[in-house]
Amino acid sequence: MQGTVLKFQPETNTGLISGHDGIRYQFTRLEWTSTTEPREGQAVDFEIDDKNAKQIIVLKRAKSGKSKSKTTAIILALLLGGLGAHKFYLGKPLLGIVYILFCWTFIPAIIAFIELIIYACTSDDDFEAKYS
Repeated sequence: MQGTVLKFQPETNTGLISGHDGIRYQFTRLEWTSTTEPREGQAVDFEIDDKNAKQIIVLKRAKSGKSKSKTTAIILALLLGGLGAHKFYLGKPLLGIVYILFCWTFIPAIIAFIELIIYACTSDDDFEAKYS
């Protein structure tokens, strides 16, 4: 069965999935097979055991026009990070403006270099989940 994660509570490691059949199924983190944490809105495939979801797999989303390239973000952070180009690209224009306002201090360039390292060390799945 396929469905969508409605909510996940990290404190209790439990959540709720709405199946495409219109029924809601409870799940625990132990049934989650993906390396990323469950989050609201994720499309999943799962087996049904009574009213519980088992063997939950996150479905890969088809690449859409809104998908952001990790490589592009890294290059922008490297070459134009001091001006916040990578922030504009990743859909955070207010941070991009802050980078522009303070570019003369070179602090945004240092922060952009740190973010470049973070982007490079982030898995493709985690990057897509956060910025797409």
